[in-house]
Amino acid sequence: MANTYVSNNVHIVFHTKTGGTTIAHDDEGSLYKYMAGIVNATGSHLIEIGGMPDHVHMLVSVTKTIALADLVRTIKAESSRWLKRYSPIYNQFAWQEGYGAFSVSVSLKSKVIQYIRNQEHHHEKRTFAEEFKVFLDAYGIEYDHRYL
Repeated sequence: MANTYVSNNVHIVFHTKTGGTTIAHDDEGSLYKYMAGIVNATGSHLIEIGGMPDHVHMLVSVTKTIALADLVRTIKAESSRWLKRYSPIYNQFAWQEGYGAFSVSVSLKSKVIQYIRNQEHHHEKRTFAEEFKVFLDAYGIEYDHRYL
């Protein structure tokens, strides 16, 4: 085959460092716009982004030329650096080391988009740890409860 064709939609979730600085609601839009630029600069495409003060959800169509771990590391490192320059309130800001990445079929893409858009509603009922555990269980991923 002369060309490479890839459909790799991934729901990426990561959390701020526990006990650290969270993202002010007024700054979310600027941060998300910056993160979109990071994703797009890698050749990937940001489909949707949203979250809460302590975590971010992204649905990304990952390009064929970057490993998922490299993409997430780039997003987290560059967005953290940007936040620290953006405002002094973020001088101590950091993302946690880990992340979740869950494959999304084309048939479920619109459902994940709606899920990301409705984060405030979801978190009226459950904490981030409870939400994340649901994802891990749904995908059959083993985990250590101590690190949720």
